[in-house]
Amino acid sequence: MPFPTLFTKREPATLDLALDEPPAARCDAPADHRSSPESRVLLLDDRADFRDVIGEFLTSRLYTVTAVSNGAEGLREIIKAPFDLIICDMMMPQVGGEMFYWAVTRMRPAAGLRFIFITGHQSDPKIQSFFRRISATVLIKPFPLDALSATIREVTKKLL
Repeated sequence: MPFPTLFTKREPATLDLALDEPPAARCDAPADHRSSPESRVLLLDDRADFRDVIGEFLTSRLYTVTAVSNGAEGLREIIKAPFDLIICDMMMPQVGGEMFYWAVTRMRPAAGLRFIFITGHQSDPKIQSFFRRISATVLIKPFPLDALSATIREVTKKLL
């Protein structure tokens, strides 16, 4: 049963963490939708398995990926340089997704359009309220990597 499309215009789906096949093999997105080598992605997730799978997938799509386990580490990276895309888990230690978003958009207001939030806590009223306030782009965990590709394309089109 799909989650209502309250947060996003696409159907949520599932991230397959089966590591027996390379991430590129699990994605149905055409190769011509790969990024340019200079596209930089900041990936925040406290689960190493998610960071590894998503990071490998993005690297295979020619993104330069900086992966961190929490918002505090993410803020250190944002201070160093801007990113083309920010993929951010909502529930992380130290600085969670919402606090990270507000801190980033204070430092780099244009970065607000570059966020893709990922969460398994979509039924939390506080998270729902935050997503509605900012018109967030959201993927519900678990999701397939082709859904991530489609979401990246959607966010990238908005930036053009």
